[in-house]
Amino acid sequence: MNGILPIWKPRGMTSHDCVIKVRKSLKTKKVGHTGTLDPEVEGVLPICVGEATKLVPFLTDTNKGYQATLKLGQSTITEDQTGEILDQTNVLHAIDPLKVKEVMQEFIGKIQQRVPLYSAVKVNGRKLYDYARAGEDVERPIRQVYIHELQFDYSKYLPDDKQQEIQFYVICSKGTYIRTLCVDIGKRLGYPAHMSHLIRSQSGPFQEHDTISIEKLENIQDDSSIHRYLRPLTEGVSHLDKLVVDTEMAHKVKNGQKFPLPEQIMKTDYFRLEHNGILLAIYQVHENKKEIKPVRVFKI
Repeated sequence: MNGILPIWKPRGMTSHDCVIKVRKSLKTKKVGHTGTLDPEVEGVLPICVGEATKLVPFLTDTNKGYQATLKLGQSTITEDQTGEILDQTNVLHAIDPLKVKEVMQEFIGKIQQRVPLYSAVKVNGRKLYDYARAGEDVERPIRQVYIHELQFDYSKYLPDDKQQEIQFYVICSKGTYIRTLCVDIGKRLGYPAHMSHLIRSQSGPFQEHDTISIEKLENIQDDSSIHRYLRPLTEGVSHLDKLVVDTEMAHKVKNGQKFPLPEQIMKTDYFRLEHNGILLAIYQVHENKKEIKPVRVFKI
């Protein structure tokens, strides 16, 4: 069984918990997830099965889509709803929706984020949350990420006299911290803020309507039903450029051979080689700039 199984991860489960559930349901050990989702976050989690596990780093590198809720008036040590409150301020007046939209426009494109203190990013060989728990000061690294789309959902904007929740939809590059984005937007609006709720609505090409719940997966009794949800490997690398090969070249690709640099210009660092709609391999340009070489070859 080879393919990508888009799971709807429920709140309260880790990404690894989902992998264990899939291994048990599909009766196979060759299973891997494509990017950790915090236990408090629900949403789309593509699970790679069989030969698709070779795609994990390429799927992890794709853009993600989120539906987030920003809460004005409170900042927390973790930047989300799970942490203790650091600062609290009553929001006495409704924030002008036009101001919210204006501020959000400032965050579209390349932005810099300071990595949250409560994260698994390592500094000098130790995870940041270890420094936090030990009460030790540490310089948090700054990362550059990309916000492709940021939309304020005014239809769900319900201000009160103390705190306000702002809901928005964002499409962003890998490595983007949505909780930090909430904090930074709050600062631009003049208030402490944190992320109070988050749903991942998209991971690469996969969206909510592509997913299957853990509960439904556990109740499936036959492989044919599972195959309805199992997506082909080609979908997982649809963001990579494609090079179509003939039958003769396909045999050579399966043997992991190198080839002269094709005339077709590849815009992505890695590109996929296909024959009759089947993913054969992922290649990249050789260091000599005259050939292309295999990075992953699939036995399908």
